[in-house]
Amino acid sequence: MLALILAVCSSVAVTLLLKVSARRGRDHATMIAVNYLLASLLCFIWLPPSLSGWQNLQTPWGILLALGLLLPAGFLVMGAAVKHAGVVRSDAAQRLSVCLPLLAAFLLFGQPLTPGLMLGITLALLALLLLMQPARGAAAADLAATRSGANAPGSWALLLAVWLAYGSVDTLFKQVARHHDHFATVLLACFVLAGIIMAGYLCWRGKRLQIRDLSWGLALGLLNFSNIVFYLRAHRTYPDNPALIFTAMNIGVIAAGALAGAWLFHERPGLRGWAGVALAALAIVALWPR
Repeated sequence: MLALILAVCSSVAVTLLLKVSARRGRDHATMIAVNYLLASLLCFIWLPPSLSGWQNLQTPWGILLALGLLLPAGFLVMGAAVKHAGVVRSDAAQRLSVCLPLLAAFLLFGQPLTPGLMLGITLALLALLLLMQPARGAAAADLAATRSGANAPGSWALLLAVWLAYGSVDTLFKQVARHHDHFATVLLACFVLAGIIMAGYLCWRGKRLQIRDLSWGLALGLLNFSNIVFYLRAHRTYPDNPALIFTAMNIGVIAAGALAGAWLFHERPGLRGWAGVALAALAIVALWPR
């Protein structure tokens, strides 16, 4: 339970940091590259991987390569979607990506579909529909982006890419969590590969490192590392109930985000938004193992 709560808090903090940094004109690509370099270092220090364990580990190269590509790609695609399709629609696409790992929970991971799970998932989807309604304070901020780019031919492709990227990452992280004895080693390899890919992308762009972007990237790396580590620990705590983690994580993040938006950015979720928060809490209760 604690690991899941910490994962939700870290994820919300990442979103808030990205929103604030975008307002201040920070370069997200540089922040993402620094983020994965710091995450690799933290993983090596805090979760010392057994590097010699590779000889005994059936290396999941497919998962490592996929995560190495999808982790930074998800950040970049999300930034492009926010720019061309608006914050609200992009955030909705990200949260609706929970459908992919939920399908995987039943089709790939063998979780039985019980009446309690069906009730929890139904409540979760209803909560998502209510929470995806733009807050009053956010609607005006999102309107300019929506008018300028939301109807562009590529906007729906970007939203679909966000949906696929985040849904695939959640599913693949469940696979990483199954490597109980070597999950720190696998996680370190994912971070290093993602950092190398982003460094190559920055070199290709000819981007110079700015000190201000560096500091924001370090903050992003600390929060993103804690988000991923606690998310994986939650999966390892409930290895036979991936649907709980997939759903509770997404619902928890969007509900906590609504509360944070109301407090920090004076966004008013309205009656539908608060009803969504209440349904989100009921969904997690229904999904919790008994």
